[in-house]
Amino acid sequence: MSERHANSAQDTGPEFPARPPAVRQQAKRAVYPGPVERLIEEFARLPGIGRKSAERLAFHILKSDGPAALALARAVEEVKKSVRHCSVCYNLTDSDPCAVCADSQRDRATVLIVEQPKDVIALEQTGMYRGLYHVLMGHISPLDGVGPQDLTIADMLQRIDKPGSNPGGIAVREVVLGLNPTVEGDGTALYLADQLKPRGIRITRLARGLPSGGQLEYANKAVLADAIQGRQSME
Repeated sequence: MSERHANSAQDTGPEFPARPPAVRQQAKRAVYPGPVERLIEEFARLPGIGRKSAERLAFHILKSDGPAALALARAVEEVKKSVRHCSVCYNLTDSDPCAVCADSQRDRATVLIVEQPKDVIALEQTGMYRGLYHVLMGHISPLDGVGPQDLTIADMLQRIDKPGSNPGGIAVREVVLGLNPTVEGDGTALYLADQLKPRGIRITRLARGLPSGGQLEYANKAVLADAIQGRQSME
C-alpha cells in the first residue's frame, strides 16, 4: 500500500471516522466569506435557481460596480414597498386603482377573468382587448386545498351585483372566462359559469384550437377537439 493510501486509510479508520455528507458540504461552502454565502443562499431560494446558478449570480454581483449592484438592491426594495394588488381587479400595480381600471377609454361593461397577473400582461401585449380584467389569484384545486373562498371570486361577483364597485359605476354586461385550458382551469370556469348564469349576463370564453401557423399533423387530440367545437362560419 502506498504512503498516500495508507494515510487515507488512517484518516477514515476508527480514530478518524468519515465525515457525513452534510459536514463535507458545510466545509466546502465555508470557503466563501459570510456575506457571499448568504447572498448565494438567498439566490438559491428563487424558483428554478440551483446552487451553481446562485453562485454565478452572486459572483456577477461581486464583479459589478457599486452603482449597478446597489441599483438592483434598490429595485428589489422598491418593488416590495410600492407594488401591490389593485383593489378592484387584483392586478399588480403601483397605484390604486391600476392603470387599466382607471382608463375611461376602456369598455368597462366587459370583464375578462384570468388566473394570475402575468396573464393580464400577456393579453395586454396583443393589443386586441379593450375591456377590464379580474384576477382570481389562482384556480380551484381541491387536491391542493384551494376552494372558491381562497380566490377573489366573491369580489368579482360583487362587481356584478353592485355596479358601483365596478370602475365608473358601469354595470357588467359580459364576462369572458380566460382561464388556462387545464383540468383545474376548466373546473374553475364551470364553477364561475354556474355562479354567473343566474345573474343574467353574457358569459363567453377565449377561443381554443389550432394556433396560427400550426399544422394539423402536429396538433394533439385535445387541440383538434377544441378546434372542431369552436369552428367559425366563413360567411
